[in-house]
Amino acid sequence: MTERFDAVVVGAGHNGLTAAATLAKAGQRVVVLEAAVRVGGASVTREFADGYFVSAGAQWLYQLQPAVRKALGIAPPLAASRLDTLVPGEGGAPPVRYSAVGAAGVDAADRAAYAAWAKRMRRFSRLLWGWLNRIPPRLGSDASRDARRLLRMAVETRLLGKRDMREFLRIVGANVYDEVGEHFESPALRAGLCLDAVLGCHAGPRSPNTLMTSLYRTGGDAEPLALPAGGMGAVANAIAKAARDAGADIRTGSRVERIVVANGRVTGVELAGGDTIASYTVLSNADPKRTALELVGARHFEAGFVRRVAGIRAAGNAAKLHLALDGLPDVPGLDAGDLGQRLLLAPSPDAVERAFNPAKYGEFSENPVMDVAIPSVHDETLAPEGGHVLSAIVQYAPYALAGGWSDAAKERFLERCLTTLERHMPGLRGRIVEGELLTPVDLEREFGMTGGHWHHAELALDQFLFTRPAVGAGRYRTPLDGLYFCGAGAHPGGGVTGAAGYNAARSIIDRDAGS
Repeated sequence: MTERFDAVVVGAGHNGLTAAATLAKAGQRVVVLEAAVRVGGASVTREFADGYFVSAGAQWLYQLQPAVRKALGIAPPLAASRLDTLVPGEGGAPPVRYSAVGAAGVDAADRAAYAAWAKRMRRFSRLLWGWLNRIPPRLGSDASRDARRLLRMAVETRLLGKRDMREFLRIVGANVYDEVGEHFESPALRAGLCLDAVLGCHAGPRSPNTLMTSLYRTGGDAEPLALPAGGMGAVANAIAKAARDAGADIRTGSRVERIVVANGRVTGVELAGGDTIASYTVLSNADPKRTALELVGARHFEAGFVRRVAGIRAAGNAAKLHLALDGLPDVPGLDAGDLGQRLLLAPSPDAVERAFNPAKYGEFSENPVMDVAIPSVHDETLAPEGGHVLSAIVQYAPYALAGGWSDAAKERFLERCLTTLERHMPGLRGRIVEGELLTPVDLEREFGMTGGHWHHAELALDQFLFTRPAVGAGRYRTPLDGLYFCGAGAHPGGGVTGAAGYNAARSIIDRDAGS
């Protein structure tokens, strides 16, 4: 059986759904094909223990772009918003608390320094996200439109003013360790800001361009830190509803086996059951490596492009830990309201760097650092009465672990994670009903992301903006006619932003309009 659509979207992650909704709203006939039984990709809510539900991949909502919200008309329900980030002190020491606008638990000098620093960083982040929310210009192009886009970027940078422009250009390639060390005395505040900058990346605080990743995570004008009601799956479901309301066809349990190519262009896709769907436009929400090298096949691209795609750095370095608890853990110095905030377990910037060091050699951290959420404090639908869910992003757990991620290796790393948690949450082990540790290998298996990297490609200056994910595909369009990238591996990158899917769809709309 063969059907024909204006566009086929491979994968119902939030970016694929955003692309489908945008195209459908523009009047195109679109179908989304998802191998899993639910939409959302890594932005899903699923049951991992009897009666316990967790955001399986992404766990915080703070980067969903205002332009995407407005274009799709979505407003995901929130269980909590305007959350703070807390860095608990060990041994019951008072926590350091910070948000987009201020810090507490530090001395007056650090409070003043943080207010000024955060204001400047927000301004820089808005500039950066102004670029990230647009289709990037082609480098070396003679087209007037690309020249105008480059000129606009230059003018926007100049409008920062001479001092801030110089500061922005200085810090974009700098490391976060030195930057926060220049401004703040509090080890806990510096540790939190360092961990913020390297989450999900193969980088430590002393690594170059970690100030850029810090600006990326700030999210520009996106909303403050929030927890969606019902978990992150509620966000994907809201986007899916917008797509369906606009006329898009979303089919779960529909695995794409290959993207069909004839006469140098895509002509549709073939499903696992042998059915084909015809279209001269295919958008892939899968990562670039899987899309180009597996779903299409290297033979359909010229050798240079294949080499560049194969060389994309996409080895994940973060694990995800889920714990079903029979009650709220006890954290000395924090009350129940504090436990509903974002908790960063990192005692100092040097501790974050030391945690990264083993990953350089294919080993996991013996003293991991973590981004911890207990969303059930705000959302009782996630756990049985009296129970709670703890979810943690754990750094560092390299995809290519020396010796491999055997059951024994996972058990050893889980033990290190629980030991770290218990330093802050005495007696935690006695509250655990069930647990789940997802290494990058598990994330690859569950979500289909090559290397288990949630950005699909490392966020680094050579894999950013014009050159993301690789030269020849920096504007969503690949060298193969009709094939587009629309997932986290495309510009601007990962996180629940919707920007990659939205921009990819707009590039197709512009193409069809002849602009």
